[in-house]
Amino acid sequence: MTELASKKEKVLQKLTDLKKSRVMIVGDIGLDEYVNGNVKRISPEAPVPVLDVAKEEVRLGLAANVAQNISSLGGTPVLISLIGQDKTGSELRALLEDAQVDSDFLVVDSERPTTRKLRVMSGHHHIVRVDYEKKKFLSSDVEEKLLAMAKEQMDKVDIVVLQDYAKGVLSKSLCQSVIALAKEHSKVVLVDPNRNTPLDYYSGANLMTPNLDEALTLGGFDLEETRGSDDSLSDVGQKLMDGISSDKMIITRSQDGMSLFEDGENKRVPTFARKVSDVTGAGDTVIAAISLGIGAGFDLEESCILANYAAGVVVGKIGCVPCYSSELVDYMNSH
Repeated sequence: MTELASKKEKVLQKLTDLKKSRVMIVGDIGLDEYVNGNVKRISPEAPVPVLDVAKEEVRLGLAANVAQNISSLGGTPVLISLIGQDKTGSELRALLEDAQVDSDFLVVDSERPTTRKLRVMSGHHHIVRVDYEKKKFLSSDVEEKLLAMAKEQMDKVDIVVLQDYAKGVLSKSLCQSVIALAKEHSKVVLVDPNRNTPLDYYSGANLMTPNLDEALTLGGFDLEETRGSDDSLSDVGQKLMDGISSDKMIITRSQDGMSLFEDGENKRVPTFARKVSDVTGAGDTVIAAISLGIGAGFDLEESCILANYAAGVVVGKIGCVPCYSSELVDYMNSH
């Protein structure tokens, strides 16, 4: 048995431990709406396709998808975020409850709409995406309410995730306040960063999980020169670790798996995806699985193996959907 196969078996044996893990997620949430149908003609009014609608559905998006992945994999998510005082917010709250995610820690902000992304599709082909959102930082009153919820729940969780989509929830002050609060309570903080957010927002976090392009942008590296080089990637990882004062880093690399920086080493964890239909939401599944694994006592490499198998499940589906524990077990046993 190879070393990787041995570690996979160890992860399989420990999967039931994920049920013990409670994960706090702080960040932007939204609703993903899909309108799917067939295109058979061009409009006579303008040179655009006419979609005959066959199906409409709504799904949890952004950090809400991270939360539902934590729930579907057996853990307990504590989602701290905000919604608008609107129909989309009510729909989002209902979907969270359906996914067994507690919606009691959502602040209602009447000054901004709930983020909604409408995707118009013909089969697997995206025709257009329409975003309904207001990108600005929160008022001090709303931010204080979110922080108060984090304080109230911090003793009840094992790990904290800052999920940044640059929609306005994670200001520098809220990031630093949550990180400081977590440190006071000896909790590990993971950050799923945004490439447009200054690196110092995340200073003090234990671990960051950017994808490759995010890592290069955050580190100020040339994307084309650095993207394919493992040697250069070590420099990227070190610069990001120095930037947030951490000794660990995970860079996700799509079909090339993950680069794990730990104890001065750069380890590669391969991808386990065999069929790729849609990568939408795969990063959410990865951060959910890594945080669950760490919260349940997995080491970092085991958590990465868990995450790559979970991502292998969701990229074989269409749209922003979670990975269920039964699917994960079947997938790990067959790949």
